[in-house]
Amino acid sequence: MKTIILSVFAVIMACQFKTTTPQYSASLDDKKDKSIINTEGVMIDTSLKKIVKTEEEWKKILGNGLAYQVLREKGTERSFTGKYWDNHEEGTYHCAACHLPLFSSKTKFESGTGWPSFYEPIKKSHINDHRDLSYGMVRDEVVCARCDGHLGHVFDDGPKPTGLRYCINSVSLVFETHK
Repeated sequence: MKTIILSVFAVIMACQFKTTTPQYSASLDDKKDKSIINTEGVMIDTSLKKIVKTEEEWKKILGNGLAYQVLREKGTERSFTGKYWDNHEEGTYHCAACHLPLFSSKTKFESGTGWPSFYEPIKKSHINDHRDLSYGMVRDEVVCARCDGHLGHVFDDGPKPTGLRYCINSVSLVFETHK
């Protein structure tokens, strides 16, 4: 119980929330099913065709630990504990559940919150946002557009050019370096 209270307190303190909803728009090009080839010559599926699995299937993919708790049950890892909050390598952050490319290291910045923070996704169509009223707060939850995995939250106190701060759980991401 003490751990839960401390985690909730860390979220409240680190993610100083705003009550406004950021606006997103996706171009028609973003909505087309596509694949890209990464720098290693590997084909990456960037189609947005929904991935639907039972919770048992997700548990087989993610395990029963923190990844499942965050991605499928909308949990939050403790600040300053994830593997990517202090990552400074060049590369791409993908959804840990379905491997959709989500964020580039080029848009990552130091927010001081203890979670990886980005000012924009690779493509706006790769994420969706939903109003989140949990824990007595008003926030905008960010989920993967393809598998609906919980990633974190977006706030309107980020740097230019967007003014947005995507505060994302490391456990929701898989990082691939650019070589």
